[in-house]
Amino acid sequence: MSTDGRGPIETATAELAAWLATAAGQPVPIGPPRPADDAGVLTLWPLELRASRQTRSSGAVREPYRFTVRHLLWAGGPAGLPALDRVLTAATGGGEYPVLLEAGDPRLWAAFGAGPRPALLIDVPTQVAHPTPAAPPVLRALRLRQLGQLSFTGRVVGPEDQPLAAMRVEVPGTAYVTSTDAGGRFRVVGVPHDPQRPGPVLLRLTGRGQVLTAEVDPAEPDIVIVCAPPPR
Repeated sequence: MSTDGRGPIETATAELAAWLATAAGQPVPIGPPRPADDAGVLTLWPLELRASRQTRSSGAVREPYRFTVRHLLWAGGPAGLPALDRVLTAATGGGEYPVLLEAGDPRLWAAFGAGPRPALLIDVPTQVAHPTPAAPPVLRALRLRQLGQLSFTGRVVGPEDQPLAAMRVEVPGTAYVTSTDAGGRFRVVGVPHDPQRPGPVLLRLTGRGQVLTAEVDPAEPDIVIVCAPPPR
């Protein structure tokens, strides 16, 4: 809805009527064709709604729904032809509104119970806007909490405490990735950690045809992760 409470179709029609009044040099009323109308005035009527290409919405922002209102503008009798000429000249010269010379279909006029008469089709693009919902008010003062950083070392071994080198070690959900050295050792440095939520850290290990996960206690001085050989 517009600020004055009008919807998109009503707004598009009213704006077009105002422009037509300037182009034609006379008021342009809004109403459907009537069987007997030879008063020599131009009359406008929203005839059809036509879909337009839509823009895909993304995130929380909803794109407007776009469409076109096709209007019928006709001259009521020979006395209305000069005004229709002025509108056609203004529309094709300035490009404010696209006009179509396709209003001569007898079936269109038969639907109104009127005989064919000189007329134009004028398209007005418009849209239904979907305002973004207002964010809920902040009722409490903001409290900033600083996250700590964890650093710890460990080893990855196989059966009989054999060190496993070149094992990929990562902390899921973070950008932290490293690999074990020749002694199977790895070091984790600077992983974000909430000190108010202590607990184990999940590691994902990849290598030697296996993908394993392990929960480790960063406070443990000697972290050892044992990787069993894959079943045959």
